[in-house]
Amino acid sequence: MRTTLTLTALALTMAFTSNLQAQDFPGLDKSPMDLAIYPGREPQKVVRVTYSRPQLKGRSLEDLAPNGKVWRTGANECTEITFYKDVTFAGTPVKAGTYSLFSIPGPSEWTMILNNNLNQWGAYAYEEGADLARVKVPAASAGDALEAFSMAFQEADNGVNLVLGWDKTRVTVPITY
Repeated sequence: MRTTLTLTALALTMAFTSNLQAQDFPGLDKSPMDLAIYPGREPQKVVRVTYSRPQLKGRSLEDLAPNGKVWRTGANECTEITFYKDVTFAGTPVKAGTYSLFSIPGPSEWTMILNNNLNQWGAYAYEEGADLARVKVPAASAGDALEAFSMAFQEADNGVNLVLGWDKTRVTVPITY
């Protein structure tokens, strides 16, 4: 009886061990996930944005984020922005919470959208009726081109700016708190 239990335990151990060793892990994502957070290392956060970073790879910004069409503001899962306190998002009051961040690119201005529906893949199931805020912000051109879509926070009077950059386009969204 003891030998049977020992052999059974050994067989189960080998079965689980071989499954663990045989596990395949996917390669690196072509559009890796990233986040920007403000303030960086301070314990009291104001805002965090989680997004995936698509790359141009010889394509144009207009092909990847077409003017006049709702874009997920990144790649893969739609971008999410978390406000840890009540803020004003480009002039619109917003309560603390997590929202999807969509945008509608344009040649001279972008419409930035905070949407209540989370956990969406891309903008395929985007519902305008779930929008919390839609704000227009200017788009500018920079001298240097960015291969990968990027977001960063920049300190500003009475708050912080969320700066989006891709290729030579730069979009700045003021956030006050």
